[in-house]
Amino acid sequence: RLRYANVRGGGSMLAMRGGWTVDYPKADRQFLQGVRRLTRLQARSMEHVVDLISDDIYNYPFTYAVEVGHWNLPDEQARKLREYIDRGGFLMTDDFHGTYAWDIFATSLNKGFGDRAITDIENEDPIFHVVFDLNDRMQVPGIINYPFMQTHEDDGFEPKWRAVRDDKGRIVIGICHNMDQGDAWEWADSQHYPEKYASQAYRTGINYIVYAMTH
Repeated sequence: RLRYANVRGGGSMLAMRGGWTVDYPKADRQFLQGVRRLTRLQARSMEHVVDLISDDIYNYPFTYAVEVGHWNLPDEQARKLREYIDRGGFLMTDDFHGTYAWDIFATSLNKGFGDRAITDIENEDPIFHVVFDLNDRMQVPGIINYPFMQTHEDDGFEPKWRAVRDDKGRIVIGICHNMDQGDAWEWADSQHYPEKYASQAYRTGINYIVYAMTH
């Protein structure tokens, strides 16, 4: 999991809404249980936090970042994220919603990836089929949407699976916008969280990891 500085800072209620610690550590730990159960990957049994200050991130080929609609990457950290990606790393972003959060996300990302386009991932892309076939995908809601009369937050009505690719066309940043895989992992053991959302979130995360390791 990627630790980063919050764009809002301070101790306000708004700052508390978004940050790298959202759903941590339960979501990570329960997702890892699924990875170990459903694949043959030798995954850690416990969560691990990396940042863009130390070099520890280079020890991990897959990094997960939540609430990136609130991150604020200094130029140096944005360049380090680019170096991590260029060395073969993969970043999965999740749990940010609507146009306001998207603009904040893109502002920091463009500091390191201004030369890379963000594009929608087509249904036939291997990332949706490397382990599980995800032909029919739905918007995965956060627990904040309980009792799930709606699945969107803010003006994020439509789920978007987007990507940044390298020169060979390989996805190197998987962007899950207007959805919340992390809450689905965290609340997968709750009778109040619908199984259909949790199942898709696990399959999506596993596909992204296996794609990152094999493409």
